[in-house]
Amino acid sequence: MARTNRIIPATAVIAATAATSVRSASGLRLESGSVLAPVSLRPLGMRGVYDSNLTMQGASAGSDVPEHDLGGREIALAAILACGLSLVMNGVLIPGFSDAIPGRLGDPLLQAWEIAWGGHALLHQPLHYFDTNAFWPISNSLAFSDALIGYAPAGLVGDGTTAALVRYNLLFVLSYVVAFLGAYLLARELKLPPTFALIAGTAFAFSLWRLSQYHHLNILSSGGIPLCLFLLARGYRRRSPGMILGGWAVAMWQVSLGFSLGLPLIYLLGLLGAISAIAWLRRGRPAIAPGVQAVTLAGVVLFVSWTALLASPYLQAARDHPQARRSLAEVDFFSPPKKGVFAAPEESLLYGAITEPIRRRLPWPEEQTLFPGVVVPSLALAGLLWGPLSRRVRAGLAAGVAGTFALALGFRLWGPWSPYRFLYEFAPGWQGIRTPGRLMTLTTLGLALLAAAGSWAIMSSLQRRMTLARWMRLTIPALLVGAVLLDGSGRISTPEVPPPPPGLSTLPEPQLHLPIQNAPLYMYWSTEGFPRIVNGYSGSFPRLTSDVARETAGFPDA
Repeated sequence: MARTNRIIPATAVIAATAATSVRSASGLRLESGSVLAPVSLRPLGMRGVYDSNLTMQGASAGSDVPEHDLGGREIALAAILACGLSLVMNGVLIPGFSDAIPGRLGDPLLQAWEIAWGGHALLHQPLHYFDTNAFWPISNSLAFSDALIGYAPAGLVGDGTTAALVRYNLLFVLSYVVAFLGAYLLARELKLPPTFALIAGTAFAFSLWRLSQYHHLNILSSGGIPLCLFLLARGYRRRSPGMILGGWAVAMWQVSLGFSLGLPLIYLLGLLGAISAIAWLRRGRPAIAPGVQAVTLAGVVLFVSWTALLASPYLQAARDHPQARRSLAEVDFFSPPKKGVFAAPEESLLYGAITEPIRRRLPWPEEQTLFPGVVVPSLALAGLLWGPLSRRVRAGLAAGVAGTFALALGFRLWGPWSPYRFLYEFAPGWQGIRTPGRLMTLTTLGLALLAAAGSWAIMSSLQRRMTLARWMRLTIPALLVGAVLLDGSGRISTPEVPPPPPGLSTLPEPQLHLPIQNAPLYMYWSTEGFPRIVNGYSGSFPRLTSDVARETAGFPDA
């Protein structure tokens, strides 16, 4: 039996308590307007982040207003809050942590097997990591999907099917935590107060679009993107070699989870690097600290080398199995039609039923529902028009949102003239990507940051027009957090996973399990000892596997 439950948004009490905790951690005061109004940071050398005409309520323009920087206690409290929200929003999973899995008995089981295989390979065959026990006798078979190598250390803990489920479910819950924390820290680096950085973290981790991806752990595991951007931005601003190197390390980890999100991150870092280089040249090439130069060179070399190493088995798989290359017809099929902008995932609590007539006309709904909700885009619009960030930053975020959204439509935006077609034809790596809609990951990050700025602008406007009691200054941000959570909430199914038949692991190998269409389940069962099996399931099937499936399709014969 599958467990299906309605995700209940975290209450305003939780959000208010968290906001109060984070506020206390960073030493911010909530006396008359001292937190929620924008701060003039021109005296602190932060030009380019804020418009200089925005001042803290109760302090004159140009006054020496202290910069409330991040502290370890604030980060710890934000992480605790992220854990709490993830447990509340994914609470239906807790009763079946060891015998159920979120989503369906397909991709989640494949990825539970991948993580378990990662731990097995690290111990027993680290030099042949991609030569798995599945798809026998084909080698390099892990390259048929995002390999989730970054999660391989988790595979070292425990063995067998039960450990595979517990491990996967734990990483599923933690993926929301890392996404929340990454967006929160990036918002704080933009100098948004903790109260409103919470909205950025919530809007990214629990966005409505991510609800459609809850059966794809490789896509949910996107927190490394804002986290590496935070570390790099903060590291270069502070001239901190350790933080810069940490940013490149997190970027390497994100790429190691798979190229579905790793490839967009590679191009994003390249674009930001080019923009930074142009800005540096326009400023007259100011001197760069030797330590920063050295660690930047080291970080880039390590990142490029690591990416090339990870790409090698995928390139080999493309040479050995030409069908792994995504054809124009395949990418066009998975490209979201424009009407997908108005379709929410069927799991959506608020919009699933309302948008069902549009969703049922989509060729592949689970990858083509792009509706971002109402609350976050509305707050983001306020942040774009009236937010405290400088015009340059707001314009950059808006361009990022518009650009990634246009790319997410794949070939359906302007047909042959679509921007994604240019990437497909000329940019390395993009012919291996099947689903353009997953670029919405970057779109939702930009919307989340603008929404946080918009929330601050709304609160500042209220404070200029009226005197807000202390409880109101806590309650309003908490209600905004609750509204964001409600906007992205939905129902997730957690089907129970059938256990392996007794004695399966003692059978001689190689094994062929029938009926063939249950391949993900058989791969999951094979975590008991990892016997060689002919069965295999992935985003791309080698010809031999397809031939076996065709020949055994009629089993059992009449």
